[in-house]
Amino acid sequence: MITATDFIARSAIAQILSLHSRGVDRADANLLGAAYHPDATVDYGFFAGPAATLVEILSTAQKTTPPTLHRTSNMWIRVDGDTATSESYVIAYVEEAELQRLVFGRYLDTHACRDGEWRLTHRTYVLDGNSNRPNTAQRADPPVALDHYVPAGAKGAADPGRALLAFHAASARGTAMPSTDHSQTALDVALARAEIHDLCMAYARGVDRADEALLASIFAEDSTVISGVVNGSGKDFARDITAFVRGNLEMCFHSVANEWIEVRGDEAVGEHYALAQMVQAGTEVLTGGRYIDRYVKRNGKWLIQSRTFIADWSHSHASTMQTDGFYEALTNRGCFGREDPIYAHWAA
Repeated sequence: MITATDFIARSAIAQILSLHSRGVDRADANLLGAAYHPDATVDYGFFAGPAATLVEILSTAQKTTPPTLHRTSNMWIRVDGDTATSESYVIAYVEEAELQRLVFGRYLDTHACRDGEWRLTHRTYVLDGNSNRPNTAQRADPPVALDHYVPAGAKGAADPGRALLAFHAASARGTAMPSTDHSQTALDVALARAEIHDLCMAYARGVDRADEALLASIFAEDSTVISGVVNGSGKDFARDITAFVRGNLEMCFHSVANEWIEVRGDEAVGEHYALAQMVQAGTEVLTGGRYIDRYVKRNGKWLIQSRTFIADWSHSHASTMQTDGFYEALTNRGCFGREDPIYAHWAA
């Protein structure tokens, strides 16, 4: 049985796991170091020793590289009082001049809560596999018109996500968490993160199933969305993106992980990593990026007030999607609209 205390701890640990990936990808030693207790250790194979040394190695090495994306998911966390053990999966995107690499592995971690703060005490990295393809990344100058502009990821202070998070955080300063019992505040934060997580899951389903009503329900009336394909209000986005998906794509698949959410009373800010696979006109495109969000709680319900997609990388090639042969016997197929199996499953 999971207690409220365990639920609060899991939420805090998931936040730290996401913070670690953010620190690596932004080449930010302060962010990365904040994931570890001062006496923490690591074993990455190429280096085993103090976590502080790894922080220096990674943050220095990352500063001059193209954008990376360490996408943490499958967080399985077991809490035992003020200590915890976890396993999480990570897909790391690493780009070189001629290659785009996807590295598949796992983090085997131990954690401790000291002075009310959960942080890592040890991390072992396990490599499971990799994929290495010719580099097809394109980073052209943005269009002059802003209708389809989407910001591109970068390192350190140059990353637009940092500015957006700072802007959203500054706007939410007047709604700090009330000074109440610490355990109750921690529970309120954990519950808020859980509800915001559901918003992000609804967003992925709404786009992938071309469900306008579902998408429209998760945005505040005064919301804005910058997605590149559609830039406008949440209502406009729900209408136009679902029309685009139905009219142009053969399939669409958004996977969201590495969810970092900072709650401030009835407002919150967040950064979430996304992988989007699309097939259009015989070409499949895999895009890696982040959603930078601001959320508001109105009438007891959390909503997205602002969502900006930041594109970190993409890979495109002629579609290899098949429906016969090896896949022929897999007869339960996804589709756009209410005919997709999720709707009957959800209703049941």
